[in-house]
Amino acid sequence: MKREAFSLKKKMKHVSSVMLISLLAASVAACSSNGGDEKSSPQSGKETQPPKLTNLTYWVTNQPSAASQMKTYAEMEMYKELEKISGVKVEFQHPPTDAQQAKEQFNLMLASNQLPDVIETSWTGYPGGPEKAIQDSKIIKLNDLVDKYAPNLKKLLTDHPDWKKQIMTDDGSIYSFPFLRGGEKVRVFFGPGVRQDWLDKLGLKMPTTIDEWYNVLKAFKEKDPNGNGKADEIPIYLDKALFATDAPFLGAWGINYSFYQDSGKVKYGPIQPEFKDFLATMNKWYKEGLLDKDFAAPNDKLYDNKMTTNLLGASVFYNGGGIGKYANLMKDKDPNFKLVAAPYPLLKAGDKPIWGQKDFVTNGIGAAITTSNKNPIETVKWLDYAYGEKGDLLFNYGKEGVSYKMENGKAVFLPEVLNPPSGVSLAQSFSKHNRSTWSAPFVLSDNFQLQYLALPQQKDALEIWSKPTAERKMPLVTPTKDESSKYASVMTDVETYRDEMLLKFIMGVEPIENFDKYVKKIQSMGIEDATKIQQAALERFNKRS
Repeated sequence: MKREAFSLKKKMKHVSSVMLISLLAASVAACSSNGGDEKSSPQSGKETQPPKLTNLTYWVTNQPSAASQMKTYAEMEMYKELEKISGVKVEFQHPPTDAQQAKEQFNLMLASNQLPDVIETSWTGYPGGPEKAIQDSKIIKLNDLVDKYAPNLKKLLTDHPDWKKQIMTDDGSIYSFPFLRGGEKVRVFFGPGVRQDWLDKLGLKMPTTIDEWYNVLKAFKEKDPNGNGKADEIPIYLDKALFATDAPFLGAWGINYSFYQDSGKVKYGPIQPEFKDFLATMNKWYKEGLLDKDFAAPNDKLYDNKMTTNLLGASVFYNGGGIGKYANLMKDKDPNFKLVAAPYPLLKAGDKPIWGQKDFVTNGIGAAITTSNKNPIETVKWLDYAYGEKGDLLFNYGKEGVSYKMENGKAVFLPEVLNPPSGVSLAQSFSKHNRSTWSAPFVLSDNFQLQYLALPQQKDALEIWSKPTAERKMPLVTPTKDESSKYASVMTDVETYRDEMLLKFIMGVEPIENFDKYVKKIQSMGIEDATKIQQAALERFNKRS
């Protein structure tokens, strides 16, 4: 479940392509996004009884760990048990794993009037936002239905008004049954990592600044930490997706790879003067052979091979799908292998940490009921089951007696689930039973988190990566219907050009002296208009109540 970053994009052919790519992205990737998340315990009180439905059609991307184990979520133990409990047979509709094919299928689905009953995706990426999806008669507004027929979710939102603010639109509409992260630690799951065994072998300290990272990477390159007598070490792997997710390394300069806020003012990171300094540093690392030469063409299988053949010294990882994954893959292969979290780098020692990895309660992914659904009330009841005490156990742990047992009032995974054989990641093991290693319409449990992140180095990562405040991170804002078309047309061109120039500057194809020309080009594409749209959206978000 590596570098769980992903793509969904656009709806009708008259709307530009930028939004649906981010839509498919968030939907497929949120698997990582939550490499282990936490929640406050679900509400006490009266539980929703399973509804009396017969069939549901349910569109959702097949998360990689699950796709490697089964063809459809219907094979998952929790959904088989939910069918027994509710009497509802769910026909899951999974798009192809190829991102382009998945995008095309999603476009065709939305452009038609033949929608499945439920669509689970990142609705904040819909052109114009989820409110526009309601206005377009694709999905239904859920406020009244939640109020009348979803007591579990209703209580959660009543008890946590800050959660409600994040899962509704600027107009106050609830548009989906959301994925929720309830606690502080569960929102921390991603950051820099380094081979501690390599540091120890070379007598090096954990790097904390960009200069210290440079010295460590030089040593990895020159001093044969893998001990095979060859100069084959790859000091660090970073790529566009890793630069973009919560700005590891880039955040040392106080910016990110997109929009961020600075004391309430929205700015676009890739045109700031600090971005030039970041590019110059990455260009130096690339020229000196410190940055993996394959960074411009990401390949998951090749990356895994480099990690598991003792070639790669550092990168950026998810806690469960990175640190945990490779520890399990290497436990029988190399007993000395130890991948650990590193602090988000600072530019200079003593700097205030600005950019870290603390995510929001929700990532925008949720299960929406479409206008094609002929049984919306019963579907609301079915979806609400996940937010009750029994649903909490089912979604987080699977079926009692098959994947977990109760001890002292807490769910405890069985040894065969918690300790899969070498070559099978813990995320893959869990995925046969539950949906708690990636985003889904439920509240992720802190008790699950503590078991999922079982290794000491994973627990340490929670503390290490959460130290910076991520105070500049933008919440999940959405443009209005009128803003959407303009924003999409601007950002399609801007992001394509930005990504192209990132590679050229780092690889030296474009001299860093041309940075000002690059900035002027982006300005000519309308970035100021897009920034104003983001500013207005942020101000609307802050006024939500």
